[in-house]
Amino acid sequence: MTLLIGAYLLASLAAVILYGIDKAAARRGKRRIRESTLHLVAVVGGWPGALLARRGFRHKTRKQPFGMILWGCAALNIGLVAWLATADAAAGLRQLASLE
Repeated sequence: MTLLIGAYLLASLAAVILYGIDKAAARRGKRRIRESTLHLVAVVGGWPGALLARRGFRHKTRKQPFGMILWGCAALNIGLVAWLATADAAAGLRQLASLE
């Protein structure tokens, strides 16, 4: 569980940094970070940081498809973690993880 929390924190930090870089680039008219890259960071666990950065930087708040995809990444992550925490099928995965 500690490993999972650490991964989420690291991915969230990466998301905040990427959103900050993208917002600065948008203000300066420079090359931007692809939305697919921002979504990739969110789907691999950076969604908490992405949601905070989106609100904090006021970045991509008007782009509704972007926001819907971001919330989808969050829902997917929450569902996966809930499944891993409660499902009998996840027992094998947890056992494998403890063997390494």
